[in-house]
Amino acid sequence: MKNRLSQLPFKNLLQTTLLLILAFLAGRLAAQAMEYSHGPEAVPISAEGNWGLSFPEEGQMPVGNASADYLKQYNAYYAQNTQEPVIYLTFDAGFENGNTSAILDALKKHKAPATFFLVGNYLQTSPDLVKRMVEEGHTVGNHTFHHPDMSKISTKEAFEKELNDLETLYQQTTGQPMKKYYRPPQGKYSESNLRMAKDMGYHTFFWSLAYVDWYEDKQPTKEEAFKKLLGRIHPGAIVLLHSTSKTNGQILDELLTKWEEMGYRFASLDDLTAAGGQQAKQSL
Repeated sequence: MKNRLSQLPFKNLLQTTLLLILAFLAGRLAAQAMEYSHGPEAVPISAEGNWGLSFPEEGQMPVGNASADYLKQYNAYYAQNTQEPVIYLTFDAGFENGNTSAILDALKKHKAPATFFLVGNYLQTSPDLVKRMVEEGHTVGNHTFHHPDMSKISTKEAFEKELNDLETLYQQTTGQPMKKYYRPPQGKYSESNLRMAKDMGYHTFFWSLAYVDWYEDKQPTKEEAFKKLLGRIHPGAIVLLHSTSKTNGQILDELLTKWEEMGYRFASLDDLTAAGGQQAKQSL
């Protein structure tokens, strides 16, 4: 009897611990369900780490793992919430491997403005292409100097150095100041990153449409690319493509034509930030 009684506190502790664990897991599941809710009662959610999307319905704005309202407080965007058939074209350029000229040719043909998010290596090795981007009316944005996982950078000094070093190199290359547009490498971010970028005067841009186009030795086919890029396009989309992609260089002219046939037009991220600023004023 004594042994059984001595075990009771331990059993009670074990049961309490299990209940607490179950309650914690239930809370996490509820939070995840809320994270992807669409209704008017949805709350702003920050999912630090990797930017991600879910596509409940093709042709409609996807759900990000941080809400548009949450991002807005940091001058950050992943799409424009609109029914207007407008597309914002963006390209991430970590290095040059022969496809950017074809991409620029297609953009020029369609009079489509784009934003190229560059890293230090690209500016160092391909200054003439950078100058061409600027001369043809495109925007060059900041993709950091070294392309690190910025979510692991917690100090203001280290964060600012990654962006400031690229700004300096860009101004030395083009003679112009760099636009304060920032895209976190690989979409990895933290709330403190968003705050530091805003404090530096930057707008941060994620995306609402992308596909696996960055593996140089495993490029998607034209059919695979069109399936994703035509099926998931939506009004107000920020499209992310990689300029390193051979497929993108080959299909961009036809892709832009198909989007135009679907009724879309192409706009600059300047238009998106201006619209965001106007909405903010109206809400005051």
